[in-house]
Amino acid sequence: MIDIGLEHLLAGGDRSLAGRRLGLLSNQASTDRRLRHARLLLQQRFGRGLTCLFSPQHGFFAEKQDNMVESDHAVDDETGLPLFSLYGDSRRPTPEMFERIDVLLIDLVDVGTRVYTFLYTMAYCLEEAARRGIRVVVLDRPNPTGGAAVEGNILRPECASFVGLYPLPMRHGLTFGELALLVNGEAGLGCDLEVVPMRGWQRSMRFRDTGFPWVFPSPNMPTPETALVYPGQVVWEGTNVSEGRGTTLPFELVGAPYWDCRRILAALEATPLPGCCLRPLVFEPTSGKWAQQACAGFQFHVTDAEAFRPYRTSLALLQAVFQLYPDEFHYKQPPYEYEFERLPMDLILGDAEVRRQLEAGTPVLALEEGWSRELEAFEQLRRQYFLYY
Repeated sequence: MIDIGLEHLLAGGDRSLAGRRLGLLSNQASTDRRLRHARLLLQQRFGRGLTCLFSPQHGFFAEKQDNMVESDHAVDDETGLPLFSLYGDSRRPTPEMFERIDVLLIDLVDVGTRVYTFLYTMAYCLEEAARRGIRVVVLDRPNPTGGAAVEGNILRPECASFVGLYPLPMRHGLTFGELALLVNGEAGLGCDLEVVPMRGWQRSMRFRDTGFPWVFPSPNMPTPETALVYPGQVVWEGTNVSEGRGTTLPFELVGAPYWDCRRILAALEATPLPGCCLRPLVFEPTSGKWAQQACAGFQFHVTDAEAFRPYRTSLALLQAVFQLYPDEFHYKQPPYEYEFERLPMDLILGDAEVRRQLEAGTPVLALEEGWSRELEAFEQLRRQYFLYY
């Protein structure tokens, strides 16, 4: 069993916070191993020193199902503290919000994927904290996909958005604390930043190895197994294909009414897709794309998490569907995450050239070879920010 940053802090690493006005960026998944929420534990420890709360996308209770569904500011019933939404009329903290605090604590469950917006909420907080001389303390948690493997192309500046602000690959293999250190250092934010590390976590661990309870950080991330497939399966958000929203297995299911699974599997035979089984089935979403319609598709079963390459697998599947169904397949059109002109697929992939090469029939393995040098450079860069081995 690991100790997360929150537990490490409460076990005695909080002396520098005494007498300071504290804010907490968290959501309902920010619990200790006994499922006690961070805001309650911190209020018990610091009393009136905890002055306000902040929440990321999907709302404090992860109740907002879809993208671009905003949350209002509120008062937390449990603590009586003001709760400021950082996914509402603004995605950045305002100076007025930060006037209440000397130190911002950040305790969020991340899922190890470039497009997951919690990272960029944290980054905006680092920027504002640097401007105002506020200290930030990140309470670290596991990367549920592990800390060893990295995968995917590096984000291009022209594709920067709230689902990708920095030159990261799709699967970055860093904890949230390590991400904070990397962003603060490489983007030159200059924030007074500290990370309270975990105890006992190793880079080879995936979430089921930690012995820690899983609490879903967003409504369509119900299990650690969802997080394993998400670095690839998120690409379907940029299409008219169902990514399984409106079912009990979001991102583990994928399909559309016009699919023929036998044809798709035949098209995939040319690409090695280790560590998983794509099991054909039919599912019917209750909401979202193709609601109340039968979708032929697949359930992703990860059989070897170490060998599994989620981004490769989903890109190969995307290419097969594009080639087999040129009339039925369509890209989602804007808006997407407050971008009203650029194609959502390009923002998700982080490089429009990747989309164009897939459309042109370039094999996914050739694409991987093309971005291998940049990925190796990122591998060397991220090691400078490792807190765990």
